[in-house]
Amino acid sequence: MDFSLSPAVRDFRDTIRRIVADTVTPADIDRMHTTGTFDLPALNRALAEHGFLERATPGLGKGDPVELWVMFNELEKAGAPIDGLAVALMIAGVVQAVGTEEQKERILPSILAGEALVCMGYSEADYGSDVASITTKAVRDGDEWVIDGAKMWTTMAHEARWLILLTRTDPDLPKHKGLTMFILPMDTPGITVEPVHTMATERTNATWYDDVRVGDEAVLGEVNGGWRTMTVALSFERGVMGGTNTGVPLLRHFRHWAAEVGIDTDPRVREEMARVAIDNQVAALLTQRSAWIAASGGQAGLEGSMTKVFATEAYQRAAEAFQRMAGPAGLLQFHQPGAAADGFVEYDARHAPVTTIYGGTTEINRNNIAERHLKLPRARR
Repeated sequence: MDFSLSPAVRDFRDTIRRIVADTVTPADIDRMHTTGTFDLPALNRALAEHGFLERATPGLGKGDPVELWVMFNELEKAGAPIDGLAVALMIAGVVQAVGTEEQKERILPSILAGEALVCMGYSEADYGSDVASITTKAVRDGDEWVIDGAKMWTTMAHEARWLILLTRTDPDLPKHKGLTMFILPMDTPGITVEPVHTMATERTNATWYDDVRVGDEAVLGEVNGGWRTMTVALSFERGVMGGTNTGVPLLRHFRHWAAEVGIDTDPRVREEMARVAIDNQVAALLTQRSAWIAASGGQAGLEGSMTKVFATEAYQRAAEAFQRMAGPAGLLQFHQPGAAADGFVEYDARHAPVTTIYGGTTEINRNNIAERHLKLPRARR
């Protein structure tokens, strides 16, 4: 197979690089880690002005499907603040896939213009990865739905304009079948947001829903069909919309630091850097496959699970190895004198384990692969 990029895609990549160089500064990256808000509105708008957000949205873009991978690959390699953007485009893809025409007209323009972010209300405090057991409920009251409950890990809720919210609408159905997904404005009365700061420096949020009232226009997909809507989102999230190239900036930071302190000639260090480079290349190829499937209108859930498991575990191995090789300097954080790679070695050591949880834990993804790809029997009840 020929994995080389076409001339048009290379031009697209070069434009992405110019946008990053013009809009993302070291101060922006430092602010991202200081505040925990991984988003840069100027970058989002610049990409939108070139039409790149629409081109990158699964099922909507008209360019080469590999552009989806190219854009996030370049943004991640630069260490740009993209978490908010990645979620927004992922949900734009969901709205395009299962939303009504009215929802597409009302919601997509603000996202594709780089003006609006989206947050996801899936997990709850007592039901992290067991999303099907959620208790946040939506009850029909005349022409409205009344939503009550609470969500955890609602990242970007403090910045988002839109919220995608999974609720239980029929407690008498099996737990996977009595769920409904809603999409509604974050300024809807009854929503409360409280910050939760994580070990990886990112700010996420706990959110509460008290007598939140919406109409049928907020139902995304079918009533009691929320599980299917969520699987569409997960098929984009796992191994497609970023998160699989984090080992690239880690290797770059470590390599530059190793050269500065003179350990880059150590055969053991060179071997480990080569191993990480190989893993990064494999993760890139797996991501390209998932991106092509998603951008071509397919469901990349299984391939995305494979990509995510490999990429996040490779990133964790690399972070642990580089921190061990850096010694005491690898324990120093940003702005501390003598910190390995200006603190990025220590940061990546904290960030890497968290990536194995995003979009479903590694254990859940392994079960998905075992049951659907390897056709093994279910290992859980």
